[in-house]
Amino acid sequence: MAVHDECKLKFLELKAKRTYRFIVYKIEEKQKQVVVEKFGEPTESYEDFSASLPADECRYAVYDFDFVTEENCQKSRIFFIAWSPDTARVRSKMIYASSKDRFKRELDGIQVELQATDPTEMGLDVIKSRCT
Repeated sequence: MAVHDECKLKFLELKAKRTYRFIVYKIEEKQKQVVVEKFGEPTESYEDFSASLPADECRYAVYDFDFVTEENCQKSRIFFIAWSPDTARVRSKMIYASSKDRFKRELDGIQVELQATDPTEMGLDVIKSRCT
């Protein structure tokens, strides 16, 4: 599975310049490559991000989560989310699962990985619990 250059460039912008809050990636099966489907502005919320994931199709996503520690320090964590809903096609789930590790290696700087098959597995409470 090839990875389009834009995938890496947008990720670097998110990581270094904080240009985006999130990026959603999809696999173009015909071209056999991962491409950027959508990105969210820094002002967009976690709810905007969740709503951008299709209910019945797999996606990869990166989310830059800001939080405050118990010591009152402002921090952020970059999450990689493998979204694979139960209602997605079996072939699609297999392609995303087999390509995930290679794609993730292309994105240098991922701090936390989540695998989600329904919205409750990637809720804000789950994200917050993975930051500590």
